[in-house]
Amino acid sequence: MAGGKPYPEVPVGNKTYTNAAVVIIGAGISGMCTAIDLIKRNNCRNFVILERSAGFGGTWHDNKYPGCCCDVWSMLYSFSFAQNSDWTREYPGQEEILSYLVRVAQEYNLYQYVRFNTSVEESTWDDEAKKWRTKVSTAQGSKEGEFQQEYTISSDFLVSAVGQLNSPKWPEIEGIGSFDGKTMHSARWDWSYDLEGKRVAMLGSGCTSAQIVPEIAKVAKHITIFQRTPNWLFPRMDQPTSALMRSVYKYIPPIRWRKRAGQMDFREAFYDAVTDSQSDNANMIRTLHQQKLEAELPDRKDLWDKLTPKYNPGCKRVIISDDFFPALGLPNVDLETRPIDSIAGSKVKVTEADGRIVDVEPEFDLLVCATGFKTTQFMHPIEMKGKNGRALSEVWKDGAQALYGTCVEDMPNFCQLYGPNTNLGEFRQLQCPEAAILTFLTGHNSIILMIEAQSRWINGLIAPVLTARKQGKALSLRPKPAKVAAYNAEIQAELQASSFNDPNCNSWYKNESGRITNNWSRTVVAYQHQMEEVKFDDFVVEGSGVGIVRDRPRIHVGRVKEETSVSDRTIVALGAVGAAAVVGSWLLRNSQYLRQVKVS
Repeated sequence: MAGGKPYPEVPVGNKTYTNAAVVIIGAGISGMCTAIDLIKRNNCRNFVILERSAGFGGTWHDNKYPGCCCDVWSMLYSFSFAQNSDWTREYPGQEEILSYLVRVAQEYNLYQYVRFNTSVEESTWDDEAKKWRTKVSTAQGSKEGEFQQEYTISSDFLVSAVGQLNSPKWPEIEGIGSFDGKTMHSARWDWSYDLEGKRVAMLGSGCTSAQIVPEIAKVAKHITIFQRTPNWLFPRMDQPTSALMRSVYKYIPPIRWRKRAGQMDFREAFYDAVTDSQSDNANMIRTLHQQKLEAELPDRKDLWDKLTPKYNPGCKRVIISDDFFPALGLPNVDLETRPIDSIAGSKVKVTEADGRIVDVEPEFDLLVCATGFKTTQFMHPIEMKGKNGRALSEVWKDGAQALYGTCVEDMPNFCQLYGPNTNLGEFRQLQCPEAAILTFLTGHNSIILMIEAQSRWINGLIAPVLTARKQGKALSLRPKPAKVAAYNAEIQAELQASSFNDPNCNSWYKNESGRITNNWSRTVVAYQHQMEEVKFDDFVVEGSGVGIVRDRPRIHVGRVKEETSVSDRTIVALGAVGAAAVVGSWLLRNSQYLRQVKVS
C-alpha cells in the first residue's frame, strides 16, 4: 500500500524502484498506447516505461532528417481516443507529429512512469518466481548514470514496444568506417553539420532518400544518389488544412469522425493493390509511375528506365512524392546505378559492367546512409531468455514469428506490439485525369489501427496476471507451440501468393532466407476482429493462479470501429446539431456583450 491506493493502482515508487507489475520497453506510439490502456482498462499504474532516447515519440523522436514526414493522412495517423483537430496539413511533418505525441503523453500523465536514457540489455524469465528480470543501463554522462549505471527490474509481465523501425542498418561497404569526411545515418541526423556548399553521397534511393534529397539539394553543392534498385513512385498531393476546417473538425466532431471513417474505408477497399500483382489497382500504379516520369523528367529519358522497377507493385515500399523526380533533374543532382565496390578516402568506387573498378566524381564531404533499419531482428539488440532458459534467438532461428504477431513460443507473460507479420504500408488518395479520385496503397493502412487492437488484446492478457498477483498468487501464460505454428503457416501461405513475394526484388519485409517476417496478409478490419477476444485455450497456463483463467476462459476486449457505420445524412444531422450547440454556447457566453451592443 502507498498513498492509500492498493496494488496495482499504486505507481512504482522509490522503495519499489526495481519492482513493477508491468515493464514496457519503448516510449513510442506502441508503448504510449499500452500504458494508456493499462490505466484505462486495468486501472493499473504499477508499471514502468523504459526508453533509451531522451523523450516520447519513438521513431518520430529519433528520425529528424530534412524533409521527414508521414506517408499516412494525419487524420488517421493518430489515436482513435486522442483525435487531433489541429493538423496543419493532410500529411504532417515529423515535428508536428512529435508535438502531438508529446501532448498526448502530457494529457495522460505518462511522464511519471517513464525512465528516459535507459537501455534494456537483456531480459530473463525466472521459472520459479514466474517473473521477468530485465537488466537495464543508464546513459553515460546522465545524472542517473552517476549513481546507478546498471540495475535489474523484476516484473510480472513484459511488453516490447520497440517496433520494427528502431535500430539503424548501416551498409556493409569496404572502407566506409575510414571515410575522410562526415558520415551520418538518416535516423541519426546531425543538424549541427552545415550542408551549405557540401558534396553529398546519398546511399539509398528509397522513401527516406526521396524526402531528404529535395530538401538538401537547395543548399548542397552536389548530390550523388547511389541506387541499387528503383521504387515505384506516386504523387503525394499534400495540401494545407485551413484554419476554418480545423475549427470545423474541433467544434463539430461528427465531421472529423466522418473524414476519418472515409479514409479508413478507402484504404480497406484498395487492399488488392499489393496482394494481386495483376489487379486493376496494381496496373494503375504502373501507369501513374510512367506518367509521372514523363511529366516531371521530360528531358531526361536516360533516367526513365533506371527509375522503373522490374518487380510488381507492393513488393517494396512505394515512394510517395511530388518533388523527388524533379530533384533528380536538377543540375547539382546525379543518379548513380553502378554498384558500389568500396570507399577510399573521400572517394566512392563503383564497378563497371566489364568489372573495372572506377572512382565516382566528385570527392565527397558527407556520406548519408538512408539504408533503413534492422527490421527482421525485432528485439535487436536485446537478448531474451524464456522458459527453461531458452533463448529468443533459438526460437527465431528460422525467422521471427508469433501468435497473432504478439506472443512468442516459450516466452511466458511476454507480448510485443508491431511484431512479426503485423506491418502495414501506407497509401494515398490521388487526383488524376483518368479518375476523379483514386486511392493508392503501398501496404494499405495506418499502423496505429493495428497497434490499438494489439494494445487492447495485450491488456486483456495482462488482466488475470494482475489479479493473480493481487491475490498473492503467480500466473504464467505462454502460447501453445502448435497454435503458433498453425497460425503462422496460414499467414505465410497467404503471403507467398502476394506481391510481397515477388522473386524479382528484395525488401525489408523479408529475412535472408526469403521468409516474409514483417507484413500482415489481410485487412486491418480482419486483424481487429481476430484480436477482439483473448482465448486462454491458446496458452499453456501454469502457476498457483490457474483457477483465475479456468473461471474465465475468455475475455472480450472488443475493437475500435473506424470504418463508416452511419450514413452521410446522419453525419450531416449530427453535424448540424453540433454546430447549433457551438453557436448556442457562444451566444450564451456572450449574451451580456450582445445586449450591450444592442442598447448602444
